Amino acid sequence: MSSIYKPENVLRLGDSFRWPGDKKTAVVIDVAYECWSDGSYSGIGPMGNVLKPGFIDNNAISWGRYGVLTGIHRILRILKKHNAKASFMTNGVIAELYPNDVRDVHDQGHDIYGHSYAMDIIPTYLDENADRENIKRTTDLILNACGYKPKGWISPRLTGGRKTVELLIEAGYKWHSDCMDDDLPYLETHPNGRIMAIPFTMEINDMPHSVRYGNSPLELVSDFLETLNWMTSNEPNATLMNFTAHTHVYGRPAGALVFDNLIELAKNRQDIWLTTREQVYQYAEKFFSA
Repeated sequence: MSSIYKPENVLRLGDSFRWPGDKKTAVVIDVAYECWSDGSYSGIGPMGNVLKPGFIDNNAISWGRYGVLTGIHRILRILKKHNAKASFMTNGVIAELYPNDVRDVHDQGHDIYGHSYAMDIIPTYLDENADRENIKRTTDLILNACGYKPKGWISPRLTGGRKTVELLIEAGYKWHSDCMDDDLPYLETHPNGRIMAIPFTMEINDMPHSVRYGNSPLELVSDFLETLNWMTSNEPNATLMNFTAHTHVYGRPAGALVFDNLIELAKNRQDIWLTTREQVYQYAEKFFSA
């Protein structure tokens, strides 16, 4: 029986799989480097109350603008302090408006992967031609800004459209992270080729934790540490997790100190592989090619 809850086009890693150094747990630092199309803005903001329809929310615009003006530079400083590499999901509109900053991200050795043209351009709302054009536009803008053509993709809200994955294969992408259904990467086969899916986790993520649910930023440190301790000591098989900071959320001082602490905790662990999504792709790809 065919079902969306039992996909038959995937090849998964076995129980014997381990990360480099025979480690069971890999941890990715993800940075959400996000912006909206001109005239659009986040539907989530620090005020918590939505305005009446038809009125512009300058509060939400200003809140979101912080990430591209100020937060990105603080995030980069923290990563440089720890000599840590992160994976930056990057909107094409940022590469269009702030190409020098996107170039700085790349020049400092971080991953850049496509994140749609803007946060309000969600692939599931697009028809096939618009979806294809959104991928091309985003890819070209990032390439023009920093000279790097991204190999990976994640849609806003992790919500690709009916044909998005096939269109990514068509555009030459090697992996995507529009998935949360496994603890390890897996290989998808589609009519026009294959692509790796590298799952994304939302549990250690500043947006739901501190904005949507209103928790104290410092609580995320204990959540991360307790989760990591449990995974490394109790899970029999290899796993992959990530912690995520948005430049307009934990790029602010009260959250940046938490991002700083999370990296400090992770980089001092000898029992994990602190890595990037591109490195995960390169490592796992060898097992699928064998």
